[in-house]
Amino acid sequence: MLGRHLMLLVLETCSVLSTAASPVKWFRIIVTSATSGLPTAELSYGNHEVRCVKRRVLLETLANELPTNTIRFSSKVVSLEKSGYLKLLHLADGSTLKTKVLIGCEGIKSTVAGWLGFNKPSFAKRFAIRGYVHLKENHGLKPVFLQFTGHGYRYGIIPCDSTAIYWFFTFFSSDQDDELKDNPMKMKEYVLNNLGQVEDHIKAIIEKTEMEDIICSPITFRPPWEILWGDISKENVCVAGDAFHPMTPDIGQGACATLEDTIVLARCLAEAFPMSRSEEQEKSEREEYRRIETSLKKYAKDRKWRCIDLVTTAYFVGSMQQSDGKLVKFLRDKVLAPFLASLLLKKADFDCGRLRIHDSDLPYPP
Repeated sequence: MLGRHLMLLVLETCSVLSTAASPVKWFRIIVTSATSGLPTAELSYGNHEVRCVKRRVLLETLANELPTNTIRFSSKVVSLEKSGYLKLLHLADGSTLKTKVLIGCEGIKSTVAGWLGFNKPSFAKRFAIRGYVHLKENHGLKPVFLQFTGHGYRYGIIPCDSTAIYWFFTFFSSDQDDELKDNPMKMKEYVLNNLGQVEDHIKAIIEKTEMEDIICSPITFRPPWEILWGDISKENVCVAGDAFHPMTPDIGQGACATLEDTIVLARCLAEAFPMSRSEEQEKSEREEYRRIETSLKKYAKDRKWRCIDLVTTAYFVGSMQQSDGKLVKFLRDKVLAPFLASLLLKKADFDCGRLRIHDSDLPYPP
């Protein structure tokens, strides 16, 4: 079961976080106005388990739990078609695969999502510059998520372990987009010039970031009405993760929602493939196909409203925290800052239930 107090921030930088390093558990978040330099909100995480986990480390950890050769890498899906009760996948390398169940979880450019009828994710009119700093010495930062808002920007500093730091900087789209997105030096300069009123050690973190460890990417999301009215599943096909519910990064729940998807999806599919099946059931491809279709519909129904909630909340939080309008700025800094910060925990506080497997498969008592 995923813990009720799980919030996971997944980094998307190029460097490899040492697997020997223990991810820092954060104890609180401090939100500061980059305009005045004064704190506007401080929130303790209490018993919530909040850590910074790098995407590559997470993927490698999950992959290592699978039997050898389970994963076929560099196999981009180009198109798919029906083949009886199966789906036939055409891959970029010219090969094909047949499958009883197709789960599209290949990111925001998902071919499977397109087959289901989803549009490409919408551009939130914001970009994110992300950086990763790995120092030889202890950085000395406290286990605190430092977040800054003001002047139409939103950025944060997050310690990953005793020597590694992740930072992000989001900004609205402008005429500088093309100039910035492929030039790490200009990205770094842009961030340093727009930090506002912050202490020198915050600026030093940005300055120490190597060029190869800075990236810039557009922020995209799937409008909630598309999730509401769209086909999350159809026949023996469904979507999960960013192919299903891409969201802005403002509440740190993108990867967590994907993990929730996997638990619910596995639980639903287990009903389509019972542990013991009669010979007659084995012969009935049509019956198995119907069970799969029913289980995927159940998964879609279970996940729809949770994902609508997350996508909507993330967009709202990002818009409020990054707006530079006078009224919104006043409400954010003087009234809503603690509420907006608390949404990170409230949306993480979700129980997607247990993943029930056969007791004999457990290495420990259930």
